[in-house]
Amino acid sequence: MRSLTGPLTSSDLSNSGNGPQLRVAYQGLPGAYSESAAAKAYPNCEAVPCEQFESAFDAVERWLVDRAVLPIENSLGGSIHRNYDLLLRHKLHIVGEVKYAVRHCLLANYGVKLQDLKRVLSHPQALAQCEHTLTKLGVVREAVDDTAGAAQFVASNKLQDAGAVASALAAEIYDLNILANDIQDDTDNVTRFLMLAREPIIPGIDRPFKTSIVFSLEEGPGVLFKALAVFAMREINLTKIESRPRNKKPFRIADEGVNGPLKYFDYLFYVDFEASMASQNAQNALRHLKEFATFLRVLGSYPMDISQT
Repeated sequence: MRSLTGPLTSSDLSNSGNGPQLRVAYQGLPGAYSESAAAKAYPNCEAVPCEQFESAFDAVERWLVDRAVLPIENSLGGSIHRNYDLLLRHKLHIVGEVKYAVRHCLLANYGVKLQDLKRVLSHPQALAQCEHTLTKLGVVREAVDDTAGAAQFVASNKLQDAGAVASALAAEIYDLNILANDIQDDTDNVTRFLMLAREPIIPGIDRPFKTSIVFSLEEGPGVLFKALAVFAMREINLTKIESRPRNKKPFRIADEGVNGPLKYFDYLFYVDFEASMASQNAQNALRHLKEFATFLRVLGSYPMDISQT
């Protein structure tokens, strides 16, 4: 297996040359949208399926694979909160991002017609993203772990009354017929994936960069405003802010209260901003933030995906 040690450079983000083939973990079965995203991020990689998101994190940390490509947010379904929590729990670094346009297909075994369908299987988000089409069909929706798994189940059990919402690639892999293409309610259905590695990338200023951080704050009026102001006063654009209760310390206890101590959520704040950590401006912003943050960690500073999906 290829050994990857030390900080990565921008050229390490893709293995499109003649170097050793990267092994890239993704969540789901072959034919999952995550597999296609991994292929877009690393065109000549060996994609390695993992049953759960955490399995993909573990695979990178245990040197079973070189990278992982995992979803972090969808333009329709919002944030994947599980992966935000795993970013903090594990010590991997974000080294890139890739945006992938999701195109849902309605699949069934050959010989099965639209009017034969009584139920449709898929991931809950995929079912929600195709609500209008599925409502018109009048089918029962059954949620499963992933879209490719739904296709595999329909094919392996030779179901004659059920279909699956999945990718065209899944139809090819599991020998299913595509009854309908592009059945999502909104054509602008894009998922943003993070590229993860054991070592960080060396940030540069030669291209647009994004930096992802997570921090916590003391409770008090205006504290979050002050935290975000360190970016505004330096004209650094924020592209994302996500708050999550702290897993190991979810509650903060107040000493004052009418009937004794009060408990309320203690939050972590995940922020993406458009600047490279090679920039003095970004370094000054984080130095300023450290003055009143109780915890701060840089999750990665990496090139932005500015390509068309």
